[in-house]
Amino acid sequence: MNKSSRIRVLVVDDSAFARKVLRQALEAQPGVEVVGIAADGLEALEKIGALEPDVVTLDLVMPHLDGIGVLRELNKLNKSGGAPRVVVVSFSAEESELVVEALQSGAVDFVKKPTALATDRLYELSEELVSKVTAAAAARVPSLRPISNGVADAPAAERLPTERKLLVIGTSTGGPQALTRLLGKLPQSFPIPIAIALHIPAEYTGSLAKRLDSASALHVVEATEGLELQPGLVVLARGGQNLELERQGLRTLAHLTPQQGSALYVPSVNLLFESAARAWGAAVLGAVLTGMGDDGLLGSRALVAAGGQVLTEAESTSVIYGMPRCVREAGLAVEEAPLDELAAAIVRRLS
Repeated sequence: MNKSSRIRVLVVDDSAFARKVLRQALEAQPGVEVVGIAADGLEALEKIGALEPDVVTLDLVMPHLDGIGVLRELNKLNKSGGAPRVVVVSFSAEESELVVEALQSGAVDFVKKPTALATDRLYELSEELVSKVTAAAAARVPSLRPISNGVADAPAAERLPTERKLLVIGTSTGGPQALTRLLGKLPQSFPIPIAIALHIPAEYTGSLAKRLDSASALHVVEATEGLELQPGLVVLARGGQNLELERQGLRTLAHLTPQQGSALYVPSVNLLFESAARAWGAAVLGAVLTGMGDDGLLGSRALVAAGGQVLTEAESTSVIYGMPRCVREAGLAVEEAPLDELAAAIVRRLS
């Protein structure tokens, strides 16, 4: 972040009304300074170079250069550590594919904007917008190697004997990009099913599952009630519902449940991990990736108590080193690895 104690923000949106509302919402927050506005992607890149903001709020559908194009250009700056953090501010259902692509392309988080027919409701976004901009300012830009095509660098198939029955993964902020990289490095011969809980709203999980499926040699689907988990299948929890796993003999079935008890997040990483521990005990391997908060801590404790093992993503590649830190500092992580090395670490732990 900029050396100033104030968070410097550039607001990018092709709607003059949206720019006005977003600017007012941010400037009402002590410690936040809107250093400029831009009406399209080309102007945004010019302003980013001139103003050096800490955070950019980014619309996705704009003339001349859209938000995805801006993110691609910013990724080039990330190599030298000079890019700002990005919070996408865009429509929800109408642009779900674009939002997911933006999150996979390096956006830290997103805020849903009401439809153009209800623009006065933009004022309702203030609290969420300020919260996510503040969190983004503290996020790190991970030091990652370029994503390779396919899974050429994945561990060889002959290295995959296993006594494990299941891999469970939990993540939050920065999760879409982390999952894209991690699953892209696992081989098609990966011998056990994978279940994932990611903090993301319901309208985005279907699109994300499809994009992860395209980026991975494994088959990625959104969870459905009663789905049987099979080797080579990756099941992504549906937004707005918890994914819990039930064992029936040698079968593992997906069970979808609403919010339970004190769980702050739905899907809940804790509930996924705890259900996996009940189902398969010591045969479960867990991984906690980038994310804010401590969801996954109780679940990791349950997994370890049942004889399973948990790996965590290293701070050097975590966008937000919150969830992995909690697990590691509790002494529950058997190993910690940067994201680009985590696939190999998982494979080593299979047997």
